Amino acid sequence: MTEKQTEEKLRVLLPHWIEHNQGHATEFRRWSATARTENLNEVAKLIDRAADLMEDADRLLGEALIKAGGPTHRGHHHHHHQD
Repeated sequence: MTEKQTEEKLRVLLPHWIEHNQGHATEFRRWSATARTENLNEVAKLIDRAADLMEDADRLLGEALIKAGGPTHRGHHHHHHQD
């Protein structure tokens, strides 16, 4: 792949990864709250920490997306694997 092709691919993949991670972080928070209601406070704390780290990862992926030129606005499908 050329540099341009790699950049274009990343401009498609990065928004997908960010969205995917946000879904996981939301689910983590939901389960953390459930664990807390069952007095599983240490478990809940660890799940919350994992959600925090996922959100940190999203911020870094967002920075990478900006450096790659921002999201593409083409309505094409992409694969979840490396080409």
